[in-house]
Amino acid sequence: MPTLLNSTSTIQLFAAVCMVLLAACTSVPFDYPKQASYAIPASDDTRAGEAQQEWLNAHRDTGASGFVGLRSGIDGLGARLAMLEGAQQSIDAQYFLLKPDAAGNLFLGKMLRAAERGVRVRLLLDDIFTPRMDTLLTQLDSHENIEVRLFNPVSRNSLYAWNFLIDFQRINRRMHNKVFIGDGSLAIVGGRNIAAEYFELKPQQAFDDFELLMIGEIVPQLSASFDEFWNSSRSVPVEAFGRKHSDGGMNRWLDYMDEIVSGERSSPYADAIGQPLIADLRSRKRKPLPVPAVLVYDPPEKMQIPQASTKHRVLIDEMVERFFNAEKEILVVSPYFVPSGKAMDWIHELRGRGVEITVITNSLASNNHIAAQSGYAKYRKPLLQAGVSLYEIKLDEIPHYTDTKEEAESRTLHTKAAVIDRRELYIGSMNFDPRSVVINTEMGLFLEGETASAAFYEGITQDLTQYTYRLSLDDKGRVTWHDESADPPKSYHTDPDTSLWRRFKAGFYGILPIESQL
Repeated sequence: MPTLLNSTSTIQLFAAVCMVLLAACTSVPFDYPKQASYAIPASDDTRAGEAQQEWLNAHRDTGASGFVGLRSGIDGLGARLAMLEGAQQSIDAQYFLLKPDAAGNLFLGKMLRAAERGVRVRLLLDDIFTPRMDTLLTQLDSHENIEVRLFNPVSRNSLYAWNFLIDFQRINRRMHNKVFIGDGSLAIVGGRNIAAEYFELKPQQAFDDFELLMIGEIVPQLSASFDEFWNSSRSVPVEAFGRKHSDGGMNRWLDYMDEIVSGERSSPYADAIGQPLIADLRSRKRKPLPVPAVLVYDPPEKMQIPQASTKHRVLIDEMVERFFNAEKEILVVSPYFVPSGKAMDWIHELRGRGVEITVITNSLASNNHIAAQSGYAKYRKPLLQAGVSLYEIKLDEIPHYTDTKEEAESRTLHTKAAVIDRRELYIGSMNFDPRSVVINTEMGLFLEGETASAAFYEGITQDLTQYTYRLSLDDKGRVTWHDESADPPKSYHTDPDTSLWRRFKAGFYGILPIESQL
């Protein structure tokens, strides 16, 4: 018996030591020294600041900010490049994802060029996809005018996967915010990350999204939200991870930038910066639409409370309140739509009051996340029974707005938007799913008034039968997909444009207990 007890104690001690060592391997230097910094206010000494002041003077009585919709990815890239080239004082960028591909390298290279001109650059990235970019980001950070911070970082002391096994509760919480600010005067908000597929540069796949370029009173509010995350305890300087960079790397990068932006040959840079929208904005032929707007965002503290708590769920609380003020109709556009928890109760209550609800989301064929689609699939029938109008995107029929690039093999809806009574428009980073509501931090803008709301509504619905399947229940209660643009119209009882294998995977994910993570 003593031998058995000693063996058990030894095993327990060994297990405890292993857990301590593994936990140590997932440690993150949150206490690494850093200095708080804040947005540089708009100044008349910059061209953007001068335009900002002109706008404020012209709209002081209404308080309206100015907005331009960026419907195509190439316009979104062009607007960012133009802001980077025109920056004279500061650039602040906050993103969930940045890839070192054709778009990401161009974006970062233009940041470097701005820093070379003396512009202060602050780059804040969520860290879930950035560990392999440490050397690149450290190279940038070594510039005297550039500072890079990583939000809620993954440990570099062990294999990437260990973070999820040992520190899942922390690592699972992500910053999904997306904002880009130039000279404290111009800003871009929406759903696009910085990667080729978001800017129509990737022939295999394109993400169709919608963003807002803005000027006016809303911009300082966006700068304040950026500062909250930048100075948060969860924000860690990239230099804390001690990655080395080559002494000649900066010069090679500058040479690379000179090469890709020179000459008249076709290139991502030439295509983006040469867009008619960019020329019209520069010449002021295209003027921003004056609209009152409200910025709403989850604070960084949301990351540090238990998921079961409803504290700091600021954006979804605002969204629900506005939904319940609806009198006639609500349109929701979301790539990932999983109405779990109380959402179905809210839908039934709104339908009971006679509010029409329309949802446009991805089909199984167009969705880039099969797991998210499996979470939505189980709600199709209850949604249709509740009287919700459901539309799913066809694989290659999403409307796009440029002919500068070849057609993508598949197109995925990535817009996150809502229209309430055609008098309120939401554009932001939040998907309508449990992950956005409970786990991540999100941000968005509510544009108030009929002008912007009606324009977006008409733009998204005018060709609805062309690029979506309309869903219904047949007389046997089966979900049915209707292609009303086909000649003659066609109907399907299984997910259109999908293989048996893709449907099997979606069904398999559907039986796993992962809905809360979708």
